Amino acid sequence: MATILIVAPVFALIAAGYASVLFRFVSEGAHKGISEFAFSIAIPALLFRTIVVSEFPDVSPYRMWGAYYGALALTWIAALVISAFLRKGRDTREDGIVFAIGSVYGNIVMLGIPLVLSALGNEAAGPMSLILSVNTPLLWLCGILQMELVSRKGNSSPLAVLWPVLADLVRNPLMLGIAFGVIWRFTGLGLTPVVDKTIELLAQAGSPAALIALGINLFRFEVKGETLSVAVMCALKLLAMPATAFVLAKLLGLPPVASGVIVLFAAMPTGANAYIFAAQYQRQVNPVSGAVALGTLLAAVTLPVVVWVMAGAR
Repeated sequence: MATILIVAPVFALIAAGYASVLFRFVSEGAHKGISEFAFSIAIPALLFRTIVVSEFPDVSPYRMWGAYYGALALTWIAALVISAFLRKGRDTREDGIVFAIGSVYGNIVMLGIPLVLSALGNEAAGPMSLILSVNTPLLWLCGILQMELVSRKGNSSPLAVLWPVLADLVRNPLMLGIAFGVIWRFTGLGLTPVVDKTIELLAQAGSPAALIALGINLFRFEVKGETLSVAVMCALKLLAMPATAFVLAKLLGLPPVASGVIVLFAAMPTGANAYIFAAQYQRQVNPVSGAVALGTLLAAVTLPVVVWVMAGAR
C-alpha cells in the first residue's frame, strides 16, 4: 500500500495532463508554458531549497557516478550490439547511436525528481543533484561525439562540438539551481523564515507542474512502426539498466538512499530529450517517439516494483 501511495499520485497527475488535452480543456501547446514555469522557475527553486536545508548522507560522488554511469555505459553498449543485429546488412552506425540514446536517456527531471523525492524524501537531494549535474551534458557530448566519429565529419573541431553543449549547461536553470544551492549551503547562512516559506511555496508547484506538463507532452508521442525496436528500447531502459544499476550499487557499497536514487533514476522511461536527439539527426525518430510513449505507460507497472524492491533494501 505504501508503494501505491508513492507511485499512484505521480501517474495520476501525468494522466490528468494527458486527459486535459484529450478533452480539450487546454491546448496541446500548453505544455510549453507549463514546462517553462516548472523547469525555469519552480524545480530550480525546489532543488535550491532542498540542497540548502536538507541533511545529506556521506557518500562518495565517484561511487555514485560509477554505479549510475556504469549501468548507463553497459546498457549503451548492449543497445549498440542489439541495434546492429536488428539492422543486419544495412549501415547501422548512426541509427545505433540514436537507438542507444533512446535506451539510456531517462526522464529523470520530469518524472524522476518528483518520484524520487516522494519515495526517498529530502535525504535524496544530495545524491540526486550529483547525477543531475552531469547527466544531460555527458549524454549529449557522448552522443554528438560518437555521431561525429562514425559520420567522419573531419571538418568539425572538438571545440565546435563541445561549445554549444557547455554554453547550454551554463544557462541551464536546473544547473543554476543546484550550483546556487551548493554555494549558499557552504556559506552557512541558511534561509530566513520569510525567504524559506516563499521559496517553499514556489517549490511545491514544481513537481505537480512537471508531471502535468509531461502528460500534456505525451499527447504528441505515438507508437508507430518498428515495433521490435520500440520494445527492445523499453526493455533495456526499464529492465536492464535499473537491474545493472542495482548490482553496481551493491558492489560499490552505496548506502540505501544513494542506491535508491541510482536505481530509481535508472528505471525512468525514455525521456523527450532522446526524441529531440533523434529528430536532430533524423534517425530512428518513430522508434524513439514510441519508446517515450510506451515506456512511460509501462513505467506505471515497472516503477512500483522498483520502489518496492528499494524500500525492502533500505
